[in-house]
Amino acid sequence: MNPIKRLASQTAIYGVSSVFGRFLNYLLVPFLTYSFAPAEYGVVAEFYAYMGFLAVLLTFGLETGYFRFRAGGDHAPEAVYGTVLRFLVIINALFVLAIFLMREPLAELLLYPDHPEYIWWIAAILALDAIGAAAFARLRAENRAGRFASLKLIEIGVNVALVIFFIYVCRRAHEGDPQSLLGQLWDPAIGVGYVFIANLVASAVKLVLLTPQFRDGFANFDAVLFRRLIRYSLPMVVIGFAGIINEMLDRAALKYLLPYDNETNMAQLGIYSACYKLSILMSLFIQAFRYAGEPFFFSYAKQADAGRTYAIVLNWFVICCVFLFLLVTLYMDIFQYFVGEAYREGLHVVPILLLANLCLGIYVNLSIWYKLTDRTLMGAGVSLIGSAITIGLLLWWVPLYGYEGAAWTHLACYGSMVVMSYVLGRIYYPVPYEIGRVLGYVALGIGLYLASEWLQRWTDWHTLLIGTLCLGVFLLVVLVVDVRKLMRDGVMA
Repeated sequence: MNPIKRLASQTAIYGVSSVFGRFLNYLLVPFLTYSFAPAEYGVVAEFYAYMGFLAVLLTFGLETGYFRFRAGGDHAPEAVYGTVLRFLVIINALFVLAIFLMREPLAELLLYPDHPEYIWWIAAILALDAIGAAAFARLRAENRAGRFASLKLIEIGVNVALVIFFIYVCRRAHEGDPQSLLGQLWDPAIGVGYVFIANLVASAVKLVLLTPQFRDGFANFDAVLFRRLIRYSLPMVVIGFAGIINEMLDRAALKYLLPYDNETNMAQLGIYSACYKLSILMSLFIQAFRYAGEPFFFSYAKQADAGRTYAIVLNWFVICCVFLFLLVTLYMDIFQYFVGEAYREGLHVVPILLLANLCLGIYVNLSIWYKLTDRTLMGAGVSLIGSAITIGLLLWWVPLYGYEGAAWTHLACYGSMVVMSYVLGRIYYPVPYEIGRVLGYVALGIGLYLASEWLQRWTDWHTLLIGTLCLGVFLLVVLVVDVRKLMRDGVMA
């Protein structure tokens, strides 16, 4: 099968599950923002930011290590998988025990002394997800995208259903009759904590459904292989942790950096986090591409036309991301209703966050140079520089510009990492990327967005008409410039 078609089909399968599943989760944004005040929603955003950091630490970068050593041919796939799985089970069991014993002082430290149970629930979710990550990596490596997708959808469906059940059904029953069967399931003191309960149950259901992937996994453990895996994978922890700093530190730190009282800071955090969700379509596409792209890049690296293929992949990746950028920004009058009215004052940061995510996606493509050449320490260096930029700019810009400073920090960080990764890639793993074409599409997307803003200001045309015209121009350019080129070169054959 044509490699571009194979990558596209795998991305589509992962993408359908990811887009549909995350769209269900996305529907929780309006549900939660219409159900809770910004300060309450800020609690959810803050804890999920913490979870992002810990999730990287608890997988130890072993997903990428698994792909690397499984594709290397020096070890049996079963031995690689068993070594990864057994380590993750042991280390995450110890983590849960430690957090359970320290949950009360940790709750005091995070300014949630009345809710130590939040800490315990979050720890259990993280452990279940880290163990499940090994099984999902195996499904990806075996090209079992269908089972991967179905299990992800089940997990997300359970999560969404339980959130709605607790926060809508049980809450209303409690308001009508606190002693009713459903009413007793709602405890006002837990409040937004029901979001964590629903997530915990969904993660447990997912792990049960992954049982077939665990049955033959514990019998294989290779101590020599484990040492090689850890040496390769630990720099990936640094890279992943730095990536989470770049992606989520703002939501973890806003309540401490904003120059207001705690209640106002939490409200601002809630507004920013809700508007951040409006960049979800691009995040979904990048996530789907990562699922399919990482094993593809490793498996195709030895082909004679690998460089040309990677360049074509980047071109079309950017085209898709620019399309999503325009789709959201040009039809903001529709997308704004996905958040409650109290949150819409932050919509002006959405275009900035979309561009930041576009840069992140480009970096994901360019970063193959350190993975394929085993220079993970150098990749970690790029990520650490990005983290330093993130930390420095958050400390500087958030006190001055509020959460808009956090949005610009994202863009500055990812833009810098794209430049660094491209330069280093040219040295260690040259790929003939068509930089002019890539930058041209990014500039075209920004130009069409600015043109739509100008037309809305100086004409009486309907915003939907303006958006449709601008999006049509972009699609026409893609058809003339790239679709015909692909057909002419026989890449789509």
